[in-house]
Amino acid sequence: MARQDVKDEVIHLRSAGVDLGKRFLLACTRTPSPTRPGSWSLETERFGTTRAEIRRLLAWLVEARVEVVVMEATSDYWRSVYYMLQPQLNLMLVNPAHLKGIKGRKSDPSDAAFLARAGASGMAMGSFVPEREIRELRDLTRRRTGIARAAGWEAQRLEKELEDTGMKITSVLSNVVGVTGRAILEALIAGERDPGRLADLARGKARNKIPALIEALDGEFTDHHAFMVRHYLDEIDRLNTAAAAFDTRIAALLADRKQDLDHLDTIPGVGRLAAEIVIAETGGDMTRFASAQHLASWIGVCPGQNESAGVSRSGRTRPGNSNLKRLLGTAAMAAVRDKTSYLAAFFRRISARRGGRRAMVAVMHKIAIAIWHALRDKTPYRDLGADYFAKRDPERAMRRMTKEANSLGLTIRFEPLATA
Repeated sequence: MARQDVKDEVIHLRSAGVDLGKRFLLACTRTPSPTRPGSWSLETERFGTTRAEIRRLLAWLVEARVEVVVMEATSDYWRSVYYMLQPQLNLMLVNPAHLKGIKGRKSDPSDAAFLARAGASGMAMGSFVPEREIRELRDLTRRRTGIARAAGWEAQRLEKELEDTGMKITSVLSNVVGVTGRAILEALIAGERDPGRLADLARGKARNKIPALIEALDGEFTDHHAFMVRHYLDEIDRLNTAAAAFDTRIAALLADRKQDLDHLDTIPGVGRLAAEIVIAETGGDMTRFASAQHLASWIGVCPGQNESAGVSRSGRTRPGNSNLKRLLGTAAMAAVRDKTSYLAAFFRRISARRGGRRAMVAVMHKIAIAIWHALRDKTPYRDLGADYFAKRDPERAMRRMTKEANSLGLTIRFEPLATA
């Protein structure tokens, strides 16, 4: 039998639960009964969601002397309530998926009472709600990401329009809105139709593709195509201008975080923009996470736990911070391209046994750990090298090479190199 020493959960004698909605909310206080010892009194009240009503809710909760207030993160309706109550009350924002009610016994008053009971018994776990400066930074980085994605969608629509002309520019140029592509498109809009003259507008390395461009620019580009291409180019320019304004604003807010940004920039796959997103999502304060594994679990890049009756079932990664998970996926794909890095060697090692998808999640987990250490220890990333695993267990590496040679009908012999 296993023995484990644990601490009792803190039980709050006076708690409250708030069930949120768009137009109104229901609050329930749970306090000791003054007439029956060992029992609890529940008092439920309905409030609106205007600021005046939230101030009335605050006064009601303060009068009840509640020690903790539990509310679900319902859409974005929790924000205004949380921000007004947080300075004076001990609030706990919980994930609705963690506190699902019993089917067939669902109502707003029962939900509020259940939240109050969960807070009193310590069953609820509060979510991470950063301070105002980090919340504003999050809004900026998330909106900038949305603008960048929108610009990419406009470029895809532009490529679709070019396919309608019969021109195969995208088959020759990797970036149709780059310097060469933009010059060719502007000339087409202006009325130029000669493939030779259009191809001669190529710049840089694209001039090596002039013969292929001449063949690809053979198509029917009408006035309608010119109007649509002009529209898409203007949309891309507008979005790029908006993204540049967000870059300036974010850089100003992160002016005092230069050291953290520099350290994060040294992690493979994590560039400057990604470093800004990391600080915006985590707050840059790693004291909120007890260990690097806690950060990886919060992001959602570690295996889930699913064990029952002594049988361990498939543990899928848990839903976490979707913005950071998407960022780490992109960073992992970029990191494994460097064949001389530790992460690339780690990816090859795991993918040989577990497959590419699981190996990619494992690399994302490694990057999350590196982020935690870079922000906590204030130190840059140090790559262990692609030969790390061979140096750690040389005998295993020799057995593997011998096995591969034997499978080809060959034999090999290992001899130490003569030292100088």
